[in-house]
Amino acid sequence: MILGENKFSGIIPMNLSQKLEVVILRANQFEGTIPRQLFNLPYLFHLDLALNKLSGSIPECVYNLTDMVTFEEEELPAGTTIELFTKGQDYMYRVSPKRRTIDLSANSLSGEVPLELFRLVQLQTLNLSHNNLIGTIPKVIGGMKNMESLDLSNNKFCGEIPQSMSVLTFLGFLNLSCNNLNGKIPTGTQLQRINASSYIGNPKLCGAPLNNCTMKEENPKTATPSTKNEDDDSIKESLYLGMGVGFAVGFWGICGSLFLIRKWKHAYFRFVDRVRDKIYVTLIVKLNRFKRN
Repeated sequence: MILGENKFSGIIPMNLSQKLEVVILRANQFEGTIPRQLFNLPYLFHLDLALNKLSGSIPECVYNLTDMVTFEEEELPAGTTIELFTKGQDYMYRVSPKRRTIDLSANSLSGEVPLELFRLVQLQTLNLSHNNLIGTIPKVIGGMKNMESLDLSNNKFCGEIPQSMSVLTFLGFLNLSCNNLNGKIPTGTQLQRINASSYIGNPKLCGAPLNNCTMKEENPKTATPSTKNEDDDSIKESLYLGMGVGFAVGFWGICGSLFLIRKWKHAYFRFVDRVRDKIYVTLIVKLNRFKRN
């Protein structure tokens, strides 16, 4: 069923033939949710619902797409032409082996992506870009070993990029831009060979090939002054604390002794009296001499 780039509207019909292999409803005005019946077509290998007004979540019965789970090398009937949007470009495939594709991009789909979708091990192209999908990229994505083109851009995916993506050796096109991904991009894989534009728009994402990584690893050379300053501040705090404690102990040690030990108290007051009398006499003598002069 190839009805793409028309002006069809309304909801996608549900009474579909179980023998359908190709469903292309791209660039129409279909709305509503994606019918579950679409994901119960055992022979379907090419599904394109991009550029419509579809909403709601992706049906959870995705694993029923048998042809995208089991491998069967099969040529299309002679004269068959399929327009496929993959690797960021449009391609025309004529009389070629099946290319298993799901394109749900540029709709208003929401919610988490069913885990079953990432278990379609024969899927070669998956495009979920420009929706409102949430959740994390699951580790089981590493089992999609035939994946060549993956576009999850312009959604609300969060969490880290799973290390299992490093085993997707056939992955030639990847776009994870404009999400809420964080952490470090798995290193030592082809993920570093992907253009940096595929990761932009994730402020908390770190690692090559990004140049403006917000989670820069600390350079030991630049870290030394910071550590030294922290040590100096710690020493100053300890010094001030010690001075305060010492003053308090000394003050209360002397004053406490004067108040608690009677002999010391009497001796202290006698000493103060003598000093006061001496000062008084000295001042009187000096005042008398001043008056005489």
